[in-house]
Amino acid sequence: MRSCPLAPPGRPDVRDFTYVLADDVASAGSLVHNDAVARAVQTPDDVAYVAGGTTQYDLMRDGVWSPGTLVDISRLPLADIEVSDDLLVVGAAVTMADLARHPSVVDLDVLRDSLLLAASPQLRTMATVGGNVLQRTRCRYFRDPTVTQCNKRVPGSGCAAVEGTARTHAVLGVDAGCIAVHASDLAVALVALDARVRTHGPHGGRTISVTQLHVRADEDPARDNTLVAGELITHLEIPLPDARSGYLKVRDRASYEFALTSAAVVARVEDGVLAHVAIGLGGVGSVPWRATRAEEVLRGQRASLALFEEAAAAELADAFTVPGTAFKPELARRTLVRQLRDVTEVTA
Repeated sequence: MRSCPLAPPGRPDVRDFTYVLADDVASAGSLVHNDAVARAVQTPDDVAYVAGGTTQYDLMRDGVWSPGTLVDISRLPLADIEVSDDLLVVGAAVTMADLARHPSVVDLDVLRDSLLLAASPQLRTMATVGGNVLQRTRCRYFRDPTVTQCNKRVPGSGCAAVEGTARTHAVLGVDAGCIAVHASDLAVALVALDARVRTHGPHGGRTISVTQLHVRADEDPARDNTLVAGELITHLEIPLPDARSGYLKVRDRASYEFALTSAAVVARVEDGVLAHVAIGLGGVGSVPWRATRAEEVLRGQRASLALFEEAAAAELADAFTVPGTAFKPELARRTLVRQLRDVTEVTA
């Protein structure tokens, strides 16, 4: 590793930090995990990994996150893409643009579109798939250091969004303590594909389902994921389904905009019956939302628009709304019904 202290010029509100260029996975993890650095002396997120940095650098510029050490993992050998039988294995440092161009992804609509409808072409050439999946669940209030009520930044302080402007906020996996939304398009497709992440951490390696990777805001708003200090995502494991798929993103403008609602659907219809169906919802959850209630309604049943309506209603039945998000359950319901219809080609 090579390190140097960096002092941001002209920003007295941002402290000096150390930049470390990691040479290998083990040494990078050791630095982030080190108890004396990551726990006793500094806060747990004070030493962090960075690759593309498209979200992290924004948070630093916003003045809401000032890490003591950034461990740059962009040069680690984690930019590989391999296909083995029906499994796509993607290195965490692969950029979103490179993954979208891969031959195995071009014809996998749900994954390709979740990549190409995200951010902007410039950001997709920088942002890595590992970083995108692990981006912070956040909102405009979290990103404004003058807002004192934010349970993600200051646990126990409250949530300014509940009584503020909340059009882009979440309605699933939230409560009055936090209604921030998880913004990743890619992660929504990954939950519908039953994808997993491989990690390397202080206790060795493990594999985690993407559906188990994130922490809901109504469980702990201050925590975004289930990784431990020093644990690094090294690869994504993405099953290649024997099914049709698609990703629909509804937003206020055609590009460079987060989803108001989105739906990732993977489905196979046999003799008119839904033999397989998996659904991810975006723009509405504090985590990439696996629509298990809707899947239970659909699975093994004869596909029809009436069934799709029933499934979507079941998934959104317990939505937590505030005045700014009151429209979202209905929009999400329509988004899911439309995507189910398009993927299954059912018209009645």
